[in-house]
Order: sequence, then C-alpha cells, then structure tokens
Amino acid sequence: MINPRQIEAFRAVMLTGGITAAAELLNISQPAVSRLIGDLQYALKLTLFERRGPRIAPTSEAISLYQVVDRAFVGLELIEQTARDLTARRSGALRVAAMPALGVGFLPRYVARFLSDRPRVDIALRGSTSPIILDWVATGQCELGFAHTPIDHAAVLTEKIHGIPAVAILPPGHPLAARDVLAPKDFEGESFISTTPPALLRSRIDTIFADHDVSRLMRVETQLTMNACAMVAAGYGMSIVDPFTAQDYVPHGLVVRPFEPRIGFDIAILRSAQVPLSMIAEDFLAGFMEEAIRFRDNFLGIGGA
Repeated sequence: MINPRQIEAFRAVMLTGGITAAAELLNISQPAVSRLIGDLQYALKLTLFERRGPRIAPTSEAISLYQVVDRAFVGLELIEQTARDLTARRSGALRVAAMPALGVGFLPRYVARFLSDRPRVDIALRGSTSPIILDWVATGQCELGFAHTPIDHAAVLTEKIHGIPAVAILPPGHPLAARDVLAPKDFEGESFISTTPPALLRSRIDTIFADHDVSRLMRVETQLTMNACAMVAAGYGMSIVDPFTAQDYVPHGLVVRPFEPRIGFDIAILRSAQVPLSMIAEDFLAGFMEEAIRFRDNFLGIGGA
C-alpha cells in the first residue's frame, strides 16, 4: 500500500535529480528519503531509479509515473492557490443583475475597475427590470441585484441608497437651460418624453405634474431612460430621468438640471436572505456603495452645460 509521503519523496527526487537535494527540499534526512523510495518501489513492484556512479537516474517507468504524479500535485497546488486567492479576494465568480439605469453605463464602468486588479475573478452581468431582478436574486440565479425601490420579498434582504434624485434633461441650447433649477411649471406645454407605465418613476413624475396642474405634450413613451436621453440630446423634447443615465449623455450635449420638488430615485441592493455573500461579493458591494455615494454627493452638483 503506497502512502502520500512516498509519492511526495518520489516527486522530490524527480524534481531535484538526487536523494540529497530531495532531502533538503522535504527537510528530512537522506536515509528517510531513501527508505521512502525503497518502500514505494516495493509497493509498486517497479524499479524507479538506477544508480549510475555517484548519481541515480530515473527509469522509463519512473518517468511515466512522474507524469501522472505531477498532474496530481499540480491539481493540489491549484486547489491551494485558488483557496489563497479566494481568501485574498483575488479569484472567484460573481453573478450580478442590474436595472438599465445602472446596467448600461455606471455599473459596467465600476465592474471594469473592479476587475482590473483581479484577473482571476469572473463576473456575469445581467440586465432587466426590477421585478425580474428580484426574482433572479430570490431564486439564487444572481448573488447581487441592483433595482429600483420599493422591494419586498421574504427570501431577499434589501439595502437602500437614499437621497438620489431624478433630474430634468433639456436639449442643447434650450431657453430653460439658463435656469439653475427647473420646476413643474417650466414643463407646461413642452413636448415630454416619458417612460412607459407601470414604471415607478413614471408614476411619481405624473403625480407631481398632476398635483401642480401642469399639462405636458406627451408625445413619446419609451421603456428605457437611455432612449429619452438620446432623443433629448438630439434636440427633441424634455424629460425627467435617473441621474445615472443622464450623466452618460452629457458628453453628447444633454443639459441636466435639478428638478424641484425632488423625485427620489433610490437604489435597492438585493441579496439572498438564506445564503451569505461570498467574499468577492462583499468586496464588490462595498466598492459599489462607495462609488454610488460618491456619485450622489459629487455629480448631483449638477453636470450639464
């Protein structure tokens, strides 16, 4: 019956080319190495080394055996390295889902920065609406989800980033761009690009304008705020959108202004209530929180020309 210590001694001799060097590598005595090799040859009923003068040389059987042994040791070393990487948060896999407001610009940029010094981390990034993201997290298809509040599910824990307001967007050169802050009355009679119902943002916007008795020209509806931003940047209409998407279109000429009364665009960070986050997910989430809060505090100063 062979044992792991005999295999370890055999590999050390093959790597170093001699009993003395193998003993130094294993930090044991030369007689101990010789005994382990002798016991291994007896157990296998094979001659593994031949003496040639003061040195030993592996037999063809030893060379064939070493190929198998080395693959096994490489596998063990890979397991150990992977474990070290996981502990140091340098490797792993993460499945993330995000609503379009985050998933088309802000989050991919953060993912790129996150991966830049983690070459052995794999991330699957999915995008959909908040209800579907909630289902993906609840059923274990994604470890982290980024959705629009409110969210309530027994199998999901929710952490919120508050204080992020929706913003007004205008075409380049629009007369209202001269104002520092826009109000509902500024939209009276203006062509308005709206998100399709039953989006939560759409409901909140409609309620504000109804409360202020303001009539907009509801000319265009779209599921995605990025479509509204693209149209407004191209010179048509006005809208109220999330600030994350708006930021991406400022370089295309989009004018962004604060809107009062404030319409909240809070982010819900979703995770399983049953399964704890992996170390990689914890790092990812901590970094995302810092980025999102920095965005809230800095960008909402506010951008746009």
